[in-house]
Amino acid sequence: MSTSVAGYVRVKGLLGNAKRARVREVEFLADTGAFFTIVPIKLAKELEIEPVARATVTLADKRGVEADVSLAYIKILEREGVLPAAIIDAPEPLLGVTVLEGLGLRVDPATGRVEYSRSYGIAILYIGESAVAPRS
Repeated sequence: MSTSVAGYVRVKGLLGNAKRARVREVEFLADTGAFFTIVPIKLAKELEIEPVARATVTLADKRGVEADVSLAYIKILEREGVLPAAIIDAPEPLLGVTVLEGLGLRVDPATGRVEYSRSYGIAILYIGESAVAPRS
């Protein structure tokens, strides 16, 4: 279920470590301008989402910062997968385009809801030496 207040779209979903050993329901702020899904540091520790790489990410204010990158289990609506996420000191979880695209979801600006954008088929991912990237 998603809700929209003052232009912000929030959606409830499940978040956990890649092995699904620790999973809980969270409310994500959908951010179509964010590449990575963002998991706050404290929440990542609680769910045992362990870093697998480092990447430079650009924040909304255009600053570049180094961030840990991991794979996280994410379920939104009835779609789920293990997808890349950045672990950053943030006030709340953000749902970025890698997860939206990976799960075949989109934000409808007219309704302020997260909805299906295509048939379901999760993107296949691999972990390289220093980054998480879609395999071609």
